[in-house]
Amino acid sequence: MSRSIAFLMRHQVTVEPYLGDSSKGPLYGPATPVRCFLDQQTRMVRSPAGEQVTSSSTIYADLGTTGPTGSRVTLPEGQITTVIWIKKRDGGGLPTPDHAEIALE
Repeated sequence: MSRSIAFLMRHQVTVEPYLGDSSKGPLYGPATPVRCFLDQQTRMVRSPAGEQVTSSSTIYADLGTTGPTGSRVTLPEGQITTVIWIKKRDGGGLPTPDHAEIALE
């Protein structure tokens, strides 16, 4: 059985999933509110392409949370940012705090 981190989820962000590009720019899906723990800390991370980039914030949310690279995220204070990557932290049934870790620009 996995452990929930629901008690840590004190923040709410809005995620608009990246759908691709059009002739007029990026396309996004409908905005979805996501309960999470928001860690606003600047750190260096690797993008999916292997480049070293600066992340301004990290979201920790339920394991089922989706937000593909390029998705638009609105933080609680209204700042709009973009998903660099999302990693699933799943203990595979071990008693671990399973969650999704999402690095933001």
